[in-house]
Amino acid sequence: MNIETLLKTNVNDHIEKKNNLSYLSWAWAWAEALKADPKAVYKVEMFGDKCFMDINGTAMVWVTVTMFDKPMTCQLPVMNYKNQAIVNPDAFAVNTAIMRCMTKALSLHGLGLYIYAGEDLPEDESKKANHNLMQDHLTAIQDAKSVEGLQDAFKDAYKAAGNDKEWLTAVTAAKDMMKRKLG
Repeated sequence: MNIETLLKTNVNDHIEKKNNLSYLSWAWAWAEALKADPKAVYKVEMFGDKCFMDINGTAMVWVTVTMFDKPMTCQLPVMNYKNQAIVNPDAFAVNTAIMRCMTKALSLHGLGLYIYAGEDLPEDESKKANHNLMQDHLTAIQDAKSVEGLQDAFKDAYKAAGNDKEWLTAVTAAKDMMKRKLG
């Protein structure tokens, strides 16, 4: 396996959603890394005797993942569930940040990189949504009589659009217009 293969790997079945953010399961990601490169290693960077850098009472972790003989380093603040830096973080929060940072560093080698780019699928899996079907979905959004009806129509249309950016943009614009209209 190589970086090109990792870039094309669909990781969607291993994503956890929290507060509208996507997290790739670190355990699954590390297993995939080892399959791709059995010599893969990760290293938590140390700052004196601490595994984080203290920044005005908050913490930043640094993790280096080496795959295919190439080290890649990422940093990540220790954050709470709202993605805000934690003042005086406990060991659990630091450990969580380290594993998220390791997963982020893995993405620099290709695995799940598209998550950080804000995309839903790897590029080679992109496809155009069916034009007639999407027109029907836009009509359903425009015909919504209530906020609840609008939400249902939007969810259906968004799902049908897949990762077709043009249709996602059109569906979102139609939803926003109807939302203002329904007030």
